[in-house]
Amino acid sequence: MPIKLPADLPAYAVLDREGVMVMAEDAAARQDIRPLRIGLLNLMPKKIATENQFARLIGATPLQIELSLIRMTSHETKNTAAEHMESFYRPFAEVEASGEKFDGLIITGAPIEHLPYEEVTYWDELERVFDWTQTHVHSTMGVCWGGMAMIHHFHRVPKHDLPRKAFGCVRHVNRAPASPYLRGFSDDMVIPVSRWTELRREEIEAAGLPVLIDSAETGPCLVEDAGHRALYIFNHLEYDSGTLKEEYDRDVAAGKPINVPANYYPADDPTQAPQNRWRSHAHLLYGNWISEIYRTVPYEIDRIGTGQSAELTA
Repeated sequence: MPIKLPADLPAYAVLDREGVMVMAEDAAARQDIRPLRIGLLNLMPKKIATENQFARLIGATPLQIELSLIRMTSHETKNTAAEHMESFYRPFAEVEASGEKFDGLIITGAPIEHLPYEEVTYWDELERVFDWTQTHVHSTMGVCWGGMAMIHHFHRVPKHDLPRKAFGCVRHVNRAPASPYLRGFSDDMVIPVSRWTELRREEIEAAGLPVLIDSAETGPCLVEDAGHRALYIFNHLEYDSGTLKEEYDRDVAAGKPINVPANYYPADDPTQAPQNRWRSHAHLLYGNWISEIYRTVPYEIDRIGTGQSAELTA
């Protein structure tokens, strides 16, 4: 089944060229099924690239997905055309006021790790988003800073500054092979990492949360928060092959101190083309997440957030 996107959204043409099944809204309306409604709260400055990355992953499942793009009401982006934002995004305040519910929500990272949470200009509204997920979203995926912020909000788990950026393709270990979210995962895997802060395993476990994937080098990567129907992933399986290269080239051009992303280029030589060694696990994780949503969400979308799952009411 395809992912449902507006025909003029840039991601539609990108995914169509790649062979991902996409469907315009008028065609989707003719199918007599309920698509899964997935929201993307996009906090990244390069909105279109981020839309492409997540749409590619959630559009690769056998289910029809309806993707809704959401932005913070109180924050204006400077890196994406206003016309694009006006055409395709709705402010959270509008979504909240509508009372609508979502089967899933992805909250992206944001390049503001150095700031204390409370100093982020939209922090108050983002905390409102986190609380809203408990009554209006069946399952939430918090990514990188978005996951760190969410685990801080619900469990007060702190983030810690790193002396240097964790940057590159890092070997990780599967700590929970029986988890439905890690179905099909290898015992270990390579995952892109790009952050200046970390969360510590002992502090996460002290909050009663299991670490599903972690790394001896960069610490916890994937955490399950069953009580809040959430997953927190602190690294970037969604990245394209060239995303780390773009970040590295940007910092080099700006004269910022930055190490060559580890284990990314052949022989760590940035003159060579980078290698993608995480794509299959990216599709597995997001495919498993979508499958778990489909398996457990009530068919009647109004029952989301009421404590009734498909398993409980079957």
